[in-house]
Amino acid sequence: MENIKFSDLQLNEDVLKAIDDLGFEEPSQIQAEAIPVVLSGEDMIGQAQTGTGKTLAFGAPIISKIKKGTNNISALILTPTRELAIQITDELARLSKYTRTRLLPIYGGQPIDRQIKSLKKGVDIVVGTPGRILDHIDRGTIKLGGISYLVLDEADEMLNMGFIDDIETIIKNTNDHRQTLLFSATMPGPMKRLATKYMRPNPRHIAIIKNTVTVDKTKQFYFEIKNKDRFETLCRILDLDEPSSAIIFCKTKKGVDEVVESMQMRGYNVEGMHGDMAQNHRINTLKKFREGTLEFLVATDVAARGIDVKGVSHVINYVLPQDTESYVHRIGRTGRANAEGIAYSLVTPKEYVVLKEIERFTKSKIRRKDIPTLDDIMESKYKALVKDIRKTIEEGDFSNFTPLAMELDEEFNLVDVAAALMKMTFEEKLSYDYTENAIGSANHVRLFLTVGRMDKINPRSLIEFITDNAKINSSSIGDIDILEKFSFINVDEDVVDRILKNAYGKKLNGRKVKIEVANNSK
Repeated sequence: MENIKFSDLQLNEDVLKAIDDLGFEEPSQIQAEAIPVVLSGEDMIGQAQTGTGKTLAFGAPIISKIKKGTNNISALILTPTRELAIQITDELARLSKYTRTRLLPIYGGQPIDRQIKSLKKGVDIVVGTPGRILDHIDRGTIKLGGISYLVLDEADEMLNMGFIDDIETIIKNTNDHRQTLLFSATMPGPMKRLATKYMRPNPRHIAIIKNTVTVDKTKQFYFEIKNKDRFETLCRILDLDEPSSAIIFCKTKKGVDEVVESMQMRGYNVEGMHGDMAQNHRINTLKKFREGTLEFLVATDVAARGIDVKGVSHVINYVLPQDTESYVHRIGRTGRANAEGIAYSLVTPKEYVVLKEIERFTKSKIRRKDIPTLDDIMESKYKALVKDIRKTIEEGDFSNFTPLAMELDEEFNLVDVAAALMKMTFEEKLSYDYTENAIGSANHVRLFLTVGRMDKINPRSLIEFITDNAKINSSSIGDIDILEKFSFINVDEDVVDRILKNAYGKKLNGRKVKIEVANNSK
């Protein structure tokens, strides 16, 4: 599937324009293989994990083909959780920005009257959880007899959560002429029986096999950030670590241009690479990076393909990639030739689920680091400066400056002279105009919960449990650690009382959950 472009896939021009706005240069593997099948009208089983770009794989061709503005729902997308329903709807909205596609997410915890009102106005694509969709069927507020597409997303997860009967009831309320698309990371027995029973004979089977990968030579960390602090966090990292050579990855071409411009304005030695740049420009940029005359390279995944540069000490994911395999390819640019590399990722709370998927895929722990404070940066530069001074003194290569030092000694205290020179050096080394000592997410409180892996929970189900019961936004939830018998979760300070009041003692997977503020001994 090398070098396939979205423009090769026969998608609607309005959809292609939206994809171009998103900055995606090439389809992922599941997108390149699935889109032609969906457009052909065949039933399909897509075996792929979260983080492979599945939503675009089915969303782009469906939006390209459906008739908009009819009285019937054209497509139903079933998904296991409300969080995923919202996420899918948001992505479909971006793909349909130049069309008049009417989208509606339907899930529990939202006023049903509001959903009924929207349904009466007319909807083209419904994205919903099985329980709430079934509720609407029972009320007669959803008619599925005219749908052209049925998508079962993360079908294995829906089966694990006990939705099999609901799904079958929903399918029985659709028509026999629909196109059915089933996406699942695994294909257990019940899944195969479901496919055999409700899909056309011999559906197309696309399997994106993910081999276990190792990233032993690379130390992996992430910084939990607010989106507005993304660029300043990058500057703080660069000013603290002072990497000799670093590749900074962005998801889109527009993102590359914006980061390069902002970095250049602050004096960083940086250039960018992406698919819209002329080949000669890309070759010259890469040459400078290889020769060491360029410290920082900002690139998209496609532009960075094939880059083999010795001595890259840091890879920084300014934005997490579209799929987990791209993450592995990115961090593989450092830690070569038996040298240890460092990979940093800037992650907002909404991106945390993707981060956990990357951990599962790489079978490695990506550790959290605090965003550097101004004090941290200054201390680092103090140590670096003292090291440089000692090295210069030991080498003895400063005789040309001795007369000047003696002249200054007659007028000033040499300690004051040394301090003034250090101040001048520091003003040159700080690239960003830092106004605050510390930035970052809201102050987090670590909570202890009496459920763990033995209770068959995952980050997504834990987030849904907290948000549903405490009525808080998922963006208030940060780092999650699920152990065998218990779990820890970081939440914003201002929602702690609501969680303790409204979620304590509620059941998750049949077990009452006790919650308390964690102490240092846990």
